[in-house]
Amino acid sequence: MYHSKLEDEQIDGLFVAIQQLETKEEFYRFFEDISTVSEIKALAQRMEVAKMLDQERTYTDIANKTGASTATISRVKRCLNYGADGYQLVLKRLKEKSLI
Repeated sequence: MYHSKLEDEQIDGLFVAIQQLETKEEFYRFFEDISTVSEIKALAQRMEVAKMLDQERTYTDIANKTGASTATISRVKRCLNYGADGYQLVLKRLKEKSLI
């Protein structure tokens, strides 16, 4: 079983709250309240970078399409290769459901 270094009661509570969301509209409403627009856009950008890295796209192509800096692209790549496998888990499930 995986144990995160970040794990604590507040983060557990946040994740339990997120699990209660059922529709895309509910996700938008919750995240608009809990996050800034910049935070949401940064998370979305990182996910898009992860998808493109998984497709073996070049840094230049990724930067041009997403606007991400090479530092952000490198960080996501490091997580893909040496992280907690969260990106890998999500990418696998998206592929299984033909969502990417």
